[in-house]
Amino acid sequence: MKILLIEDEDPAAKRLQKMLKEIEPDAEVSDNIVSIASAVKWFKENQLPDLIISDIQLSDGLSFEIFKAVEILCPVIFTTAYDQYAIEAFKVNSIDYLLKPIKKEELGNAITKYKKTKPAAPSIDINQLLKTFNNPAAAYKQRFVVRYGEHIKTITIEEVAFFYTEDKVNFLTTREGRRFTIDFNLDTLESMLDPKTFFRINRQYIISIQSIAEMFAYSKSRVLIKLNPPAKHETIVSTERSADFKLWLGDEK
Repeated sequence: MKILLIEDEDPAAKRLQKMLKEIEPDAEVSDNIVSIASAVKWFKENQLPDLIISDIQLSDGLSFEIFKAVEILCPVIFTTAYDQYAIEAFKVNSIDYLLKPIKKEELGNAITKYKKTKPAAPSIDINQLLKTFNNPAAAYKQRFVVRYGEHIKTITIEEVAFFYTEDKVNFLTTREGRRFTIDFNLDTLESMLDPKTFFRINRQYIISIQSIAEMFAYSKSRVLIKLNPPAKHETIVSTERSADFKLWLGDEK
């Protein structure tokens, strides 16, 4: 069985590849594809795999765009960080899905289902899916699933104080000061979060409006922010984001 992965988060892709090798040792898992553009190019130059596992949110847009650009006649399992409203759209279109963070058991069940049914290519209403995901009211993420030790829990978006990245690892910090690793990088998070509530102040931090404790004028029109709970690093709004930050504070963005 040949499996193609389309996933722009390197840690998530590596975890998927590892789980697939454990679940289906004889499967030929392709090198990971990270964007719509590279996926379209790949499909034009290669034979179709037996199965595609694709993230929805890629670095250059929604992976549904791939299906608009090229005809793909093989089954697809979508992976998604979106909540139940989106999953309902998948059910309507008979598409299998895995909700991030992906569990080995769930991935195994999806592979077993594929092997039992060997489904034809799903009838995908791309325009309807794009409409669902481009609806701002629906598209903002409402909760995250996190793991700590052997435990799994959900964190609602209201509980989040800020996100940050350190040494290529991405973290969520709650308003109580608890820290959890997450699969999403800041670029992806920017498109998933309500811009009325969250703002990316620099390359390292996305903060919630509720997490701002104090602000101070800094050099070159920049702003120094004291967060509650306190951040691990000094949090300064970058020069190129300062103007937009001030508009955001006044709810003018």
